[in-house]
Amino acid sequence: MNWNAYVDGYCERLAPGLWGEPLNSIGNLAFLVAAIAVWRQPKGRVFGVLIGLVFLGSTAFHLLATRWSAAADTGFILVFVLYYAAMFPHLFFGASRKVSWLGIPVFLAFTAIVASLGGGLYLSALIGLVVFAIILKGEHRRRFAIAAGVFGASLSFRTADHTVCGNFSAGTHFVWHLLNGLVLYLVATAATLRHSKKEAAPK
Repeated sequence: MNWNAYVDGYCERLAPGLWGEPLNSIGNLAFLVAAIAVWRQPKGRVFGVLIGLVFLGSTAFHLLATRWSAAADTGFILVFVLYYAAMFPHLFFGASRKVSWLGIPVFLAFTAIVASLGGGLYLSALIGLVVFAIILKGEHRRRFAIAAGVFGASLSFRTADHTVCGNFSAGTHFVWHLLNGLVLYLVATAATLRHSKKEAAPK
């Protein structure tokens, strides 16, 4: 496989070139802002780094439009999602760290089932956010409900990208970036706040 092969996956890109997707590339700054904001929070370093990697992967892909940058884009998103799946049972339900890591194979199996029905990683992540909003209480429920709503809208803009090309040549993928920066901030903040409260609780 030629990892440097050109990839044209979005309405905005018309030809190879470093600045072929200006709006999609600039929209990635939402991830950078989210990464910095989360990094500055107590217990936010790991999530800040992971969001920063999403920023780097997505920026590389939309600037270079090659197979290897596409793999980096998807790969860093997957790393964030899987790490969150591994930390969620520990942070929100008090599972031991050893047991909590089982969240990764559980999520992967669920994603495989969703994919077999015509969905994929993003749909399974959306369903996960909805489930989190249902099973949690109080402030966490509200935060995940908002994240699920924003991510649902984000997926709609991602799906509509090629549909609107005839009327809006820039497409709508850049809105996916803007909204997802907010989604990553919301879910990462929920985790860091929960982590801080767990450590502050009397033992």
